[in-house]
Amino acid sequence: MKIHEYQAKALMKVRGIPVPEGVMAATVDEAVAAVRQLIESTGNAVVVVKSQIHAGGRGKGHFKEHPGVGGVSVVLDGIDGGIEAAESRVRELASQMLGSTLVTIQTGDEGKIVNRLYIEQGIDIATELYLSVLLDRSTSRNIVMASTEGGTEIEVVASETPDKIIKEDVDPAFGLTDFQARRIAHGLGFEGDTFKNGVRFLKTLTEFASDMDTDLVEINPLVVTTDGRVMALDGKMAFEANALYRHPDVAELRDETEEDPAELEAKEFGLSFISLDGSIGCMVNGAGLAMATMDIIKYVGGEPANFLDVGGGAEKDQIVAAFKLITADPNVKGIFVNIFGGIMRCDIIANGVVAAVEEVGLEVPLVVRLEGTNVELGKQIIDDSDLNVVSATDMKDGAEKIVELAK
Repeated sequence: MKIHEYQAKALMKVRGIPVPEGVMAATVDEAVAAVRQLIESTGNAVVVVKSQIHAGGRGKGHFKEHPGVGGVSVVLDGIDGGIEAAESRVRELASQMLGSTLVTIQTGDEGKIVNRLYIEQGIDIATELYLSVLLDRSTSRNIVMASTEGGTEIEVVASETPDKIIKEDVDPAFGLTDFQARRIAHGLGFEGDTFKNGVRFLKTLTEFASDMDTDLVEINPLVVTTDGRVMALDGKMAFEANALYRHPDVAELRDETEEDPAELEAKEFGLSFISLDGSIGCMVNGAGLAMATMDIIKYVGGEPANFLDVGGGAEKDQIVAAFKLITADPNVKGIFVNIFGGIMRCDIIANGVVAAVEEVGLEVPLVVRLEGTNVELGKQIIDDSDLNVVSATDMKDGAEKIVELAK
């Protein structure tokens, strides 16, 4: 589960992790009111207006409706013109940004609607750095990654200058040790008081990530201010969904407007569904089989339109819901139902497919591969339904048939 920057910074601030002062605004008037509050409380006449969406690259993004406006805008008007001038500029920016579509490298061309802004104090920056704590599922440990190349996507750094990435594994029994924190701080070029502040920042952030069951905490940029402070100028967080029961306060931060409506609907029926960009809809039972099905569709020249795991104990209503999710995607040109019935019975899948087709119709080719418990009964149910369904003998055969029929 992802949260917004302003929410991430509020969580960090509670743990004593230094962040700039800021105010979330959902309306233009709230954004304007935040300007005076920040300038008077911080003594800094510079404010920054930040779009709040669940995607990176906001600073380099642009609005469809206002191509000249970026997702992050620095307002300098308060320096010469005073608070009133800064308020006027923020009003103009907020009017353009709220309700508009921000396109970044991570949103794709469709972009995301901006419903919230974060009005933040300006910071006197001496150095920009990169820092993250991410879960490495292959080792079941967090990894601290840091780089002197702040403000740059870490994927670019890894590709072009991998020697500039510092990594430290975090032992869950001991946390980030003092010598590891000092090694990272040294690698980032910290000296004097900044070195002490940096070590403290690293240890506190890593402890936070462990305590809060995060998948990712990314700060890009992490900055050193002109007076030697180490501060999180940005904040991206993602939490392990299966651990949210331990953090009800974090679960309350979920913003469903930032999530795929189809994925939210799938959760209501206990289905695991992720939308993709392809044209072959997939209905599969079991995450491993679902991944293998997507792989083989790509192997034979197609592109999967979704990941959909109906699970081992799905009922007829869940199958109908799953079928509706697939057919709701206008990009779907064919559907591949690939079921291995162990716990899941093939006749339940067959009844669900028949009921779904009768309810929503079938305007694209459908290939069904059934194997396992009650497979003959399942095939008989489909044959007796008079549906225009193509049977497959195995997984590869089904993938080849649906890719060909979808052309």
